[in-house]
Amino acid sequence: MNISQFQQLLEERGIHLSSVQLEQFETYYRLLVEWNEKMNLTAITDHGEVYEKHFYDSISAAFFQDFNSIHTVCDVGAGAGFPSIPLKICFPHLHVTIVDSLQKRITFLSHLVDELGLEQVSLYHDRAETFGKREQIRESFDLVTARAVARISILNEFCLPLVKEKGRFIAMKGSSAPEELKNGEKSFQLLGGKVNRIEHFQLPFEKSERYIILIDKVNKTPKKYPRKPSTPVKSPLE
Repeated sequence: MNISQFQQLLEERGIHLSSVQLEQFETYYRLLVEWNEKMNLTAITDHGEVYEKHFYDSISAAFFQDFNSIHTVCDVGAGAGFPSIPLKICFPHLHVTIVDSLQKRITFLSHLVDELGLEQVSLYHDRAETFGKREQIRESFDLVTARAVARISILNEFCLPLVKEKGRFIAMKGSSAPEELKNGEKSFQLLGGKVNRIEHFQLPFEKSERYIILIDKVNKTPKKYPRKPSTPVKSPLE
């Protein structure tokens, strides 16, 4: 995917990028590759593949969710900034909070945010299990996102405690999504979430499957969740 194709495909979805925003994506790519030589941020470094498999893929959440109507977004386990930084570039009004368990990734993201000139981006070095217990953080976000972090039953425990009532969690998944949803039914019931709908599409050139799972927060999450660090992974709510 070249830059023109990237721009055109987003325009077809109603997302129009200015020259400044396009330059921000180019800067993002350059910094990602530079820092990837010092630390493991991504296995994908080819220009076209980064644009399709990272940038376009991240923005695909906005094909099915109106980001103009929300203000606060939390990205759990963002890694090199996906999906939150591409979404922030496209929708500058968003106040984005990123939490990641590795300090080196937070260091990269801090540099990236500065170089891109992004405002209203908060970075936290923390585990999702403890972050979701913070009094001023818990159940405070309009929208929570997670991409390529863990299976649904685990993700729900990481993310739903952060979503405000009547807010939404968007899980961005690959081909394993249908099976994960079957195994995750118990976690939805326990944590106050309900699947609104499931969107399925393929990346335009690489053609790999993608699922966008839109989950509404219909009830408050019981205070005992999330459980202690590592417990959700070792003993999922299945």
